[in-house]
Amino acid sequence: MAAKDRLSRAEEAARAARGSQYLQRLIEDDELRASLMTAYAAARGAYGRLSNGKPAGRVLLEDRKLHKQLGEAVGALRDATESLREPPARRRRGRRGMRLFALMGIASMLAIVLNEGLRSKVLDMLFGAEEEFDYSSTTTPSEPAPAPVAS
Repeated sequence: MAAKDRLSRAEEAARAARGSQYLQRLIEDDELRASLMTAYAAARGAYGRLSNGKPAGRVLLEDRKLHKQLGEAVGALRDATESLREPPARRRRGRRGMRLFALMGIASMLAIVLNEGLRSKVLDMLFGAEEEFDYSSTTTPSEPAPAPVAS
């Protein structure tokens, strides 16, 4: 009888899990899983440093690696929380477009900086083509001044 009761409870939990949007997001979203794994690993490392036998108050105040691991855990949890709050399709499309836009911007800036011909074309488009200026004098040069006489 106890086995049937456990089986029915497990079946109810599985049905509830299928309907949960958060579990569906966890299954489908690679970034969310990566953030949670990073948070878990950092928190586990921080716990290991905190429970190494030294007084906890001293470790909390002085251990820089502990501070770093706690910061990583908090940052990863913050990322996971933000990704859960945003709708999945909209978030992915926006980030993909922004990444592509940023990549194209960086690539075009590098091309302009590294290629002199492209740089001159862009400058000509922005400021107009440079005009060649040839100077020709209309006056004749004057005779050189006499050298000063030494006494």
